[in-house]
Amino acid sequence: MRLKGLFLAFAAIVAMSTSAMPASQEGPSMVTGSVTSQPIGHYDFCQRYRNECGPNRDLMPVKMTADNWATVNQVNRNVNKTITPATDMEVYGVEEYWAYPVTAGDCEDFALLKRRILIQRGFAPSNLLMTVVRKPDGEGHAILTLRTAQGDYELDNLEDDVKIWYQTPYSYIKRQASYNAGRWVTIENGRDLVVGAVK
Repeated sequence: MRLKGLFLAFAAIVAMSTSAMPASQEGPSMVTGSVTSQPIGHYDFCQRYRNECGPNRDLMPVKMTADNWATVNQVNRNVNKTITPATDMEVYGVEEYWAYPVTAGDCEDFALLKRRILIQRGFAPSNLLMTVVRKPDGEGHAILTLRTAQGDYELDNLEDDVKIWYQTPYSYIKRQASYNAGRWVTIENGRDLVVGAVK
């Protein structure tokens, strides 16, 4: 009888703790899955910048201080202000071209530049991950994910405020692997879908 009471008490504790946990889609960090295809634009980028697409030291997510948050917000806003939005066709004369923008670029160019600046300011490459999402209208989009001890945050050219990933309107598809900037992994709790890519 006493064992039955202990079992019921344990079951009640588990049930209460489970109900208090956020839904998987609203966890502070994304759940990543298996290796997946690399976006064609990133593959081409890696052919031009091979030193930026290899193995990383897979460090723990960064513990964010007030100074770190100020840096991240400043970089996001400054890049959003100084780079003019333009399509790859307008800037480079081709449909898909990932590059560091000088004066104009599209979403992945903004994200690449933010990533480079934050690495120069001391953030680990394993915590700055290019990410492919789908906007509510179905259009593909690229943003930069910042892995922190407080969760995964997004730097987006369409938004000056840095937000935790699940408070954005996007369906998350895949992102760079933290252990290798040239590999991509699926996002298991990101809402759905696939994009055109190469292996």
